[in-house]
Amino acid sequence: MNMLIHAHSGLRYVVLALLIAAIFVAYSKWKSNDHGDSKLYLFAMIAAHTQLLIGLILFSMSPKVDFSMMSDAMYRFFSVEHTTMMLIALVLITMGRVRSKKLEGAPKHRTVLYFYTLGLILIIVGIPWPFRNLGAGWF
Repeated sequence: MNMLIHAHSGLRYVVLALLIAAIFVAYSKWKSNDHGDSKLYLFAMIAAHTQLLIGLILFSMSPKVDFSMMSDAMYRFFSVEHTTMMLIALVLITMGRVRSKKLEGAPKHRTVLYFYTLGLILIIVGIPWPFRNLGAGWF
């Protein structure tokens, strides 16, 4: 389980980097009215889905997930808040990718830009950063 926790914590930086890169690419392609697709959109979505799979395994095994302890901030965060925000972020990222596949030109990249940005914001808010005192570290 410890290995999964480290994988989940480390992969967060890969997901963040890929999402930020995809957002910058989407913005530049939107502004230049580029008609091509970017594989970076797909790689960001795949990394986010991989993170979700590891997270779901951890959710089922973690001692930090306990629905009977909702008065404690750490248990509430990992049982409800973190999970809900990450699932919504992943739905947004997936919707952005799927919707963009049906579009061409500037609307394609604008769609990715908006959905991936919303997903990134939720992910950043939902990460148990060490300064939030939720029992998690940087890695």
